[in-house]
Amino acid sequence: MDLNNIRNFSIIAHIDHGKSTLADRMLELTSTVEARKMKDQVLDTMDLERERGITIKMQPVRMEYTLDGHSYVLNLIDTPGHIDFSYEVSRALRAVEGSLLLVDSTQGVQAQTFTTLDMARELGLVIIPVLTKIDSPLARVDDIALEVSELLDVDPDSILKVSGKTGEGVPELLKEIIKKIPPPKISLPEITTPHFRALVFDFEYSSHKGVIVYVRVLEGSIKRHDSLLFKIANEKFLAQEVGIFSPEAIPKDTISAGEIGYIVTGIKKPGIASVGDTITLAKHPSEALPGYMNPNPVVWVSMYPESQDDFMLLKTALGRLRLSDASFSYEEESSGLLGRGFRSGFLGMLHLEIITERLRREFGLDLVVTTPSITYKVEYKNGKKENIYSPHMFPDDGSIVRIEEPWVVIKIITPSEYIGSLMQLLFDHEGEVTDTEDFGDNRTTVTISMPLRELMRNFFDELKSLTSGYASISYEIGDFKQADVTKLDILVADEVIPAFSKIVSTRKVQEEAEKTVEKLHLHLPRQMFVAKVQGRAHGRILASKTIKAFKKDVTAKLYGGDITRKMKLREKQKKGKKKMKERGKVNIPHSVFLKMMKND
Repeated sequence: MDLNNIRNFSIIAHIDHGKSTLADRMLELTSTVEARKMKDQVLDTMDLERERGITIKMQPVRMEYTLDGHSYVLNLIDTPGHIDFSYEVSRALRAVEGSLLLVDSTQGVQAQTFTTLDMARELGLVIIPVLTKIDSPLARVDDIALEVSELLDVDPDSILKVSGKTGEGVPELLKEIIKKIPPPKISLPEITTPHFRALVFDFEYSSHKGVIVYVRVLEGSIKRHDSLLFKIANEKFLAQEVGIFSPEAIPKDTISAGEIGYIVTGIKKPGIASVGDTITLAKHPSEALPGYMNPNPVVWVSMYPESQDDFMLLKTALGRLRLSDASFSYEEESSGLLGRGFRSGFLGMLHLEIITERLRREFGLDLVVTTPSITYKVEYKNGKKENIYSPHMFPDDGSIVRIEEPWVVIKIITPSEYIGSLMQLLFDHEGEVTDTEDFGDNRTTVTISMPLRELMRNFFDELKSLTSGYASISYEIGDFKQADVTKLDILVADEVIPAFSKIVSTRKVQEEAEKTVEKLHLHLPRQMFVAKVQGRAHGRILASKTIKAFKKDVTAKLYGGDITRKMKLREKQKKGKKKMKERGKVNIPHSVFLKMMKND
């Protein structure tokens, strides 16, 4: 294939701006998918994606299109739109020469659009602005075109208008892609030895074929049975199959520079393949491509199977999922009350939600998932430093001299009338406003710094509720800053329950203790003895509730006779209750843990 006839591009869009629908029309128009096989969201292959209408796993596709008597190959990489997957988006952008900036003509530019657009600009990609959903009765085409033109400094009339639903404007869009996006440039080094470099921008796992990597070939070409090397992981393998996506995997004899395709590695070990790694020849390795990073988890939870009989199934399931998603981590741990489980780290709350949902659906697991926490950097009086990512491991004996926590930089776009209420919400979540500017169309952009733990404390839901769903938000992890936090322990019958421990702001610890104790008191079943539910921080009890014991009338069967007979039985019962309180343990059902983990 002539390189001048190849166009590699991706789509930048906020969630639910019609990206997958537009991709469907492109596949239809280029006859990549037969009409009888056409369905909505063709590139979203997971049930979870189709239900939620979001893209989780990127799906590349190769389309062939004829224009003015010339045949062109259009390689589209459909990218996730959610902020949890921004690193995957950055690697996908590294694999293309241009991007479509998709903006919903009913909603306008959203916060997440800025983040991805900045990435594309830094990489020097050609940006083609496109307005979608122009068929909607709510569309404000002229207003939104003006908004986009100011953002990109282009003529409003040059912005393409399309409808993914009806297909209007899509043929013109394909022509514009061919006209404006440059063909791949191949910089051939002046060496005589064979060379090959490809960027891994995604991968999946097959139980039969092992790990299948999705690559953009930057230099050279390879064929089946070539000996290759993961440069960062330093792992050799044989290419068992190479090919392209159309959109199904189609084997080819070779894949060459400028193309986007796949390589079947046969590797069945987790942790080898990773997004951003470079694949090169094993015998003549080239340098790794710049920009690789190992995504670090920012949200941590403990996962336990509801039945301990399912522990090995959970271990197997996590291993299987990690083969196709190296961005989450897990390690074994045990709790006296919940048994054996795993401490797991994720890129964000959506990432956590997706993995837990996949564990339930694909493996039939019923899980107990603890309250999410983050990593804290702790410095002790003796000079020792360590990272703590589990609340129950947090010391509260006065040995700490400094605690640091990650902050996030947040960009919010909201209708201006909600600014006053937003400021109160930011105060409640310890947010600091660093910049505000009018965005046009009676909207304001607010830039904020905030502790990550506060962002996780229901901030998204509260923001959406406050702004009636009109605000959009994006964030990126910033620096670590000193934290004023403390550990809140929850005690039941004088015993600390590690699963309920949490790290909270010192100024909110009293309120949080009362709320948690009240909630647990509500859900915990009564026992045969009196038991207290308490919240403890700074070495003292901040909140307490008493669960009354079941009562039994031990004198019910006595009729008449001396009163001392009844007194003896009641005294015996009293001593039994006292002994039970001293020795007894409260059995907390799994249903209570599940109710406590939910945000009411």
